[in-house]
Amino acid sequence: MKIISLHKNYSKLIAKAGNGDRRAQKELYDMFALKMLGVCRQYLKNIELAEEVMLSGFFKVFTHLCNYNNEGSFEGWIRRIMVNESISQLRKDKKLHFVSEQEIDNTTQHSTYIKTELETNEIQKIIDNLPDGYKTVFVLYAVEGYKHGEIAELLQISENTSKSQLFKARKMLQDLVKQQNNLSYGAL
Repeated sequence: MKIISLHKNYSKLIAKAGNGDRRAQKELYDMFALKMLGVCRQYLKNIELAEEVMLSGFFKVFTHLCNYNNEGSFEGWIRRIMVNESISQLRKDKKLHFVSEQEIDNTTQHSTYIKTELETNEIQKIIDNLPDGYKTVFVLYAVEGYKHGEIAELLQISENTSKSQLFKARKMLQDLVKQQNNLSYGAL
């Protein structure tokens, strides 16, 4: 019986790729491309643009491998590059707009939970319907796990703007899910 290692040490492969070994670079690309395309796709509606951004991100990964110091997750390091590349693309396309800042009471809770049986593709389409500012903050907070201070720094906005965008994104998502459920169940 063949035993498959659950934890792979990438240090040798990373070192080879950092020295320009094309086979090692391809192996790293093959290992992480699909996941990183998914990361880019979370921010960008157009799959072709997400692929371009992912490729640009991998170019940065391979040119900056010397900056990776084998601390923490290599996949996490790549993921951060992909998130930054996606946000840069949104800025470049001037799609990253934030509505005027509003104070949001930190004690506000969403007591309405919507029961739904949506598939992952449907959920992604619903998230894609959010304005890019809402969507970016939502994905950074809810999917990537960033805190509002980190989001504010990354997007060059205030913490309150981040909180406001998340609040509005959640509200809009609830409305969109309700609409989707009504269509699915034939109610209007």
